[in-house]
Amino acid sequence: MKEPTPAASAERMPLPAVDLLGVDVHAISEVRCVDFIAAELAAGRGGWVVTPNLDHLRRLVRESEFRELCARADLRVADGMPLVWAARLQRTPLPERVAGSNLIWSLARRSAREAWRVFLLGGDPGTADGAAEVLRASFPGLVIAGTHCPAPGFERDPARRAALIEALARAAPDVVFVALGSPKQERLIDALRGLHPRAWWLGVGISFSFVTGEVRRAPRWVQSIGLEWLHRLVQDPRRLFRRYVIDGLPFALVLLGSCAWRGLCSPEDRRRSA
Repeated sequence: MKEPTPAASAERMPLPAVDLLGVDVHAISEVRCVDFIAAELAAGRGGWVVTPNLDHLRRLVRESEFRELCARADLRVADGMPLVWAARLQRTPLPERVAGSNLIWSLARRSAREAWRVFLLGGDPGTADGAAEVLRASFPGLVIAGTHCPAPGFERDPARRAALIEALARAAPDVVFVALGSPKQERLIDALRGLHPRAWWLGVGISFSFVTGEVRRAPRWVQSIGLEWLHRLVQDPRRLFRRYVIDGLPFALVLLGSCAWRGLCSPEDRRRSA
């Protein structure tokens, strides 16, 4: 990683944010997200990105422990078209959806350019190594500092946890992609980021399997109309039916209805209800 320059050591600039049911989401594009991380790394500052989708937002609203956990992240960007639609309905628009499964590509591209050291943590067995091969082939010069796929239950096993900490220490990463699913990945990042305070950490869910092609991602046009969840549901209905249908659809109606109502209020009313 490049040494910080005096100009780059300025204080972190605040980012615009949108309130969705009491949860602040940063109103930035994917390009600006990557640029912000680049500026922070150049200044010698690390951070943490969370990418709330509809399911994450539902838990952020209803579970105080998860809300307090994610409030410690430095960036919260909307990984879900329902969040983008909701912000538009309440007349506080977000620039675009910023998906973790897209950020893994855009940050890998920038990492190759800036000589950042990238670490891939988690995923199904073999997917971190497979994703590393695909990313190296896609972005010549990309430095994959290490990969690690901990066994299930590692967080309760001191020896396995120590092995993970040692692997990270050897790698000395600048960017760490954590693919363990939520909320496990957020809890792990919160526990470990203090050991590498100059690194940027991102929870990316199933993204390693998307990169390797083991799980097919929805076509771009399906993503653009907000139906990527349906594409995933068809591929894995047993695991995802409750999340997307039983929990997700009713909450989506609450979110969109609440934000539409706020959009009908005056700016003064919206500020009072925030």
